[in-house]
Amino acid sequence: MEQKIELFPGVSLRGVTTGRFKSACLSCSFLRPLRRTEAAKNALLANVLIQGTEDHPDLQSISQALDSLYGASLGPLVRKNGDIQTWGFYLSFLEDRFALEGDRVLEPMAELLGEVLLRPRLVEGALDPRYVEREKENLISTIETSLNDKRVYAERQMLGAMCREDSFGIPRLGDVADVAAVTPEELYRHYRQTLGTSQVELFYAGSACLEAVAELLRRVLRKLPRQTLEPLSLAPMGRRGGVQYLEETMDLTQGKLSMGFTTGITTRDAGFPALMVLNAVFGGGLTSKLFLHVREKLSLCYYASSSVYGAKGILTVSSGIETCNYQQAKEEILRQLAACQAGEITQEELQAAQEAICSGLRTIPDAPGRMEDYALFCLLSRFPLDRTAYRDAVRSVTVADAAQAARQVELDTIFFLKGAKV
Repeated sequence: MEQKIELFPGVSLRGVTTGRFKSACLSCSFLRPLRRTEAAKNALLANVLIQGTEDHPDLQSISQALDSLYGASLGPLVRKNGDIQTWGFYLSFLEDRFALEGDRVLEPMAELLGEVLLRPRLVEGALDPRYVEREKENLISTIETSLNDKRVYAERQMLGAMCREDSFGIPRLGDVADVAAVTPEELYRHYRQTLGTSQVELFYAGSACLEAVAELLRRVLRKLPRQTLEPLSLAPMGRRGGVQYLEETMDLTQGKLSMGFTTGITTRDAGFPALMVLNAVFGGGLTSKLFLHVREKLSLCYYASSSVYGAKGILTVSSGIETCNYQQAKEEILRQLAACQAGEITQEELQAAQEAICSGLRTIPDAPGRMEDYALFCLLSRFPLDRTAYRDAVRSVTVADAAQAARQVELDTIFFLKGAKV
């Protein structure tokens, strides 16, 4: 059972006490409104801060400290969920009970987290310019590499157009131009400002008593500045009242079709379990209509799947097709959605969809990282159901419920990245 303890104003620790694992996890996330002016800075911060501190001035000395703690790890986290972006760290380390007698791992790991957060390496009143420039290059390379995946590129272009007037259209890591423009002085000012004005969420999974973990974190984070916190909000994606079509041409052998739909249902709504079942029936797996009909039966695409961004009430379809099959593939995808809207869902399809969702829920307690990720998803999405209640709600969804959810799905944007040769 997850517990919550407030450490300071706007700083909370959530956690699960469990003895199932040899390794524990501790994460720290700073919650920010998703803004174009700071998305790249937030993405840079965590990467720059783990490069060096006052006591461990470079990555090598930090790595040596982690190696001495039985090969513990400390890595950056950058998330985007709805209208919220987070930056922070994820720590994984050996449970104290498996260390040599007299050794402690949890306490020095928490102290290292506090050091990375509150005592970064500075040069002339700014974050070390060597580290800033190096991490800018790495982040730009990461962004460019992801965009080389044309499936990712097509969905990013589609969501950018669909959410042009909404913060959800802002990329999780920012844009290349925004990253390139950041200076060490500007990043340090942003670091100081975001440190004091962000809601902070920590998560622990391990065998230690959560109260003891809370006392430890109160000590190591006691100098964390607390000011007026930035307000956080979540808003569903609005309806456009029409469909926008966008197209690009590249030298490709396989076209990429990306479609964006509004659902009118978010994680905060009672109909969310029905929407997730509908997604699984429509395009969420190997038993879905898109896979079995559009891909397998009609051979109109190399792949076709659907996904839900629950915090915003958005459903997307991603498909790889021959450019000449664009019209037929688009029509067949919409035909399968119409079948769902008409209630043309068999009991076998319904049960397979429910089992796929419940199977995913059952695996969450199998690893500390999965528990951490699910806990943050629920927090950021303001999802009101615990895992058991969510599972029961999914199992109670009927064909009529899934069809009702499907009837709220409306096409908003189509983006087609087509090959130069038809």
